[in-house]
Amino acid sequence: MSAITLNRAAGTEKPRKEKKGAAESSHWGSPVTYFIALVFIAVCLAPVLYIVIGGFRSNSQITSSPAGWPSPWQFDNYASVLTSSTFWLEIGNSAIAGLTTTVGVVVLGVMVSFVIARYEFKGRGAMYSLFAAGLMFPMTVAITPLYILVKDIGLMNNLAGVILPQIAFALPTTVIILVPFLKAIPDEIEEAASIDGASRLGFFFRMVVPLSVPGVVTVGILAFIASWNSYLLPLFILNDQSTFTLPLGVQAFASQYSVDTAKVLAFTSLSMIPALIFFTIFERRIVGGLTGAVKG
Repeated sequence: MSAITLNRAAGTEKPRKEKKGAAESSHWGSPVTYFIALVFIAVCLAPVLYIVIGGFRSNSQITSSPAGWPSPWQFDNYASVLTSSTFWLEIGNSAIAGLTTTVGVVVLGVMVSFVIARYEFKGRGAMYSLFAAGLMFPMTVAITPLYILVKDIGLMNNLAGVILPQIAFALPTTVIILVPFLKAIPDEIEEAASIDGASRLGFFFRMVVPLSVPGVVTVGILAFIASWNSYLLPLFILNDQSTFTLPLGVQAFASQYSVDTAKVLAFTSLSMIPALIFFTIFERRIVGGLTGAVKG
C-alpha cells in the first residue's frame, strides 16, 4: 500500500512543477512581446540619440561618417550655444508663454469644469458637448482666422498673441479631464460643508481644488508641454527675433548656420532637454491623472 501511495505522489509531483513553470512563463510574458517593445523603443530613441551625439562631433566627422561615433569628442558646439544670449532669450520666451498658458488653462478649466460637473442647468450637456467638439477642431484649421484676429487686436509680435489662443485651444482637453474628477466628489461632502456654513465659493476653494489636484497637475503639465513645443502659431504671430520661442529659434538657427551641421544638432538637442526632463519628472502624475479621469 505504501509503495502505491509513493508512486501516486511521485506521479502528481511532476505536473505540479510543470504548472509552476507555466505560471512563471505567463508571469514574465512572451519573449516576442519584449522584442517588439525593444524595437519600438529603439525606433523612438535612435533619432534623439543621433541628434545629441551628433552635437559632440565636428562637421568633418559627420561628412565622413554620418552614423559614426565622435572621435575625438567636441564640446565647443554645446559651449557656444550655452554661451549665446539668443538661446537663453528664447528659453525665457518659451518659459513665459508656457507658464502663463498653464496658469490660464488651469484657472479657467477648473472653474468651467466645476460649473459643468456640480450645477444643474439647461444647456449643461450642450456646453459639455461643445468642449468635446473642440477636441476635433485643430489649430491648423483655424490658423488663418486666428492670424487675422490677433492682427486686428494689435497683438502681433507679442507673446500675448500666442498665449491667448493656446489657452483657448487647451481648454477642451482640460474640461474633458477635469469634469469626471469633480463629478466623483461625493455630494455628502458638499452638504457637510454647507451645514458648517461654507458658501459655494468656500466649498470650491477649500474642498474642490485640493481634491482635484491630480487632475489639475495633469492638465497643467499637458498645457505646458504643448505650449513649449508649439511651432505653427508662433510662426504666424511672432516675426521679431527678440520674441521668438525656442521652436522658432531652432528654425532660425538652422537657417543661419545651415553649413555648420554639428552646431545645429547641438542647438536642437539642448532645446529638447527641458521638455524631456519636465515630462520625465511628471510622467507618473500624467498617467495617474488620466487614469482617474477614465475611472470617473
